[in-house]
Amino acid sequence: MAEKRGTVLVVGAGGFAGGFICEECLRRGYEVWAGVRESTSREYLQYPRLRFAVLNFEEPASLEGSLKEAVPESGRWDYVIYNLGATKCVSFADFNVINYTYLQHFTEALKSGGMVPDKMVYISSLSAMGKGDEKAYTPFSETMIPMPDTRYGASKLKAEMWLATCGLPVVILRPTGIYGPRDKDYFLMFKSIRSGFDFSAGFRRQMLSFLYVEDLARACCDALERGKAGQTYIIGHPATYSQKEFRALAAQAIGKRVVLPLTVPLWMVKIVTGIAAKIGAAKGKPSTLNPDKYKIMAQRNWSIDVSKAERDFGFKPEVDLPEGVRRSVDWYMENGWLSPLKKR
Repeated sequence: MAEKRGTVLVVGAGGFAGGFICEECLRRGYEVWAGVRESTSREYLQYPRLRFAVLNFEEPASLEGSLKEAVPESGRWDYVIYNLGATKCVSFADFNVINYTYLQHFTEALKSGGMVPDKMVYISSLSAMGKGDEKAYTPFSETMIPMPDTRYGASKLKAEMWLATCGLPVVILRPTGIYGPRDKDYFLMFKSIRSGFDFSAGFRRQMLSFLYVEDLARACCDALERGKAGQTYIIGHPATYSQKEFRALAAQAIGKRVVLPLTVPLWMVKIVTGIAAKIGAAKGKPSTLNPDKYKIMAQRNWSIDVSKAERDFGFKPEVDLPEGVRRSVDWYMENGWLSPLKKR
């Protein structure tokens, strides 16, 4: 076990990336608290040294008390990693509540309770940047002015703006598409390819970027240790891929020899996502296919410049897409999410 390095509260530990972040913090020798809701599954939080802070963001009046019940003897956590957020909701109001208001209540509870950490890492999203350059395909950088065109991206940018004025020492990370074992969004693509079909949206060239979930976890810890408070960093693997290249990597990992590529015109995707969103709203459940998803699928340029993160805290992803896809597919198959096609 590594030498103890301080205390960390991981808020949103029950989300896809949360367990990996907790694991990385434990590996580095931190004392770690997983910030979860009462109803949060702890299936992927089974670490003997992990402690829990049960938080109710829907009742802000009790949030400070809940934090104080779990806080270390020092009266505060040395560090906080805030991973709580929603990527799909029925309405913008839900995005606003979960991605902005919950964060606002949390930071205010830290301040009023005298629990301000030495540093806090907030996991935002590249979607906060908006559409980007789709002519010259200039990579996204921190010098560009954010102009989000999705409800999700707008809510994340609003949260960033709050953090800029709340008085806490915060490092903001804007990761590109996060994937890996246990992820349910990219899993749908793997499942489709396993079935022999790969759907893509639009006929114009699209450049995609990715970040393996364990690299995100490492980046969070590196940002705690060496990132500069008050700064925002774009993170992800700097390599870009087309949908065709992603399909080939996934098919190889799955063992699928023939995959039929089906390119759907953007106008048709827009209609389908609109209908799916209305059906989801009628059922009171967010749909994976929705107007936000349409804009994300329609966006042609997801290339990124990570030089600022490299310079300031040594960001360097260890897992490229071929290796990350292989690891993800192996996990999906070992855990029964995907059935194998050949002896592995």
